[in-house]
Amino acid sequence: MSERPVHELIKELSGVLVQLSDKVLQNFFLSLIAVKHHDVESARHIRMVDDEIDKAEVDLEERCLAFLALQQPVARDLRTIVTIMKINDDLERIGDLAVHIIDRMPEISPEMLESFEFEKMGVHAGDMVKHSIEAFISKNRNLADDVCALDEEIDVMHRAVFKKVTRLMKTEAANVDELIAALSISRYIERMGDHATRIAREVIYLVTGVIVRHKGDFYENLLESLDD
Repeated sequence: MSERPVHELIKELSGVLVQLSDKVLQNFFLSLIAVKHHDVESARHIRMVDDEIDKAEVDLEERCLAFLALQQPVARDLRTIVTIMKINDDLERIGDLAVHIIDRMPEISPEMLESFEFEKMGVHAGDMVKHSIEAFISKNRNLADDVCALDEEIDVMHRAVFKKVTRLMKTEAANVDELIAALSISRYIERMGDHATRIAREVIYLVTGVIVRHKGDFYENLLESLDD
């Protein structure tokens, strides 16, 4: 590894991360389709792909650790590797959410699923992940900021599901277990948005050197001061 230029190694690790993100997103969207149609065969495939994602996540982490040990990077190169490792962890967790969704498949009917806008939520959350990865590739802080701003839209959708589930639970014909399953699926999609936001904040750290793990005026003012 040490015989190659550092920038080539970082570019290669970044490329592996992008490939992993594509695989994670594809599996996540497939999980929404599978649960909608109660597709047992697709559910098996999703679990198999998740195992591949887990292995890829471990492999990329090991390669990053080897890079740190052999290259001992500083400044931007060090931040890039740290960012890759953190994004790698978030992608693995998004991969787990796909499995959580299909785990709910036996508990919820297609008819119940049709009464919620989970596909719309999923597309929105998926776009957030895509844009956060694009922000990483292009080192675009503005795009990362946009992703963070979109998180509220996912939260609004999730709150709407919560209110609807709460209302339906009060009806005489309510199937509580099924409604809880629906609420869980909404929560998994909302968590995907959270992970996309975390990725975007790691991009902000990469570009600015400022850690933005928590929202607040202090961080907002500090970031704005960097632009002055």
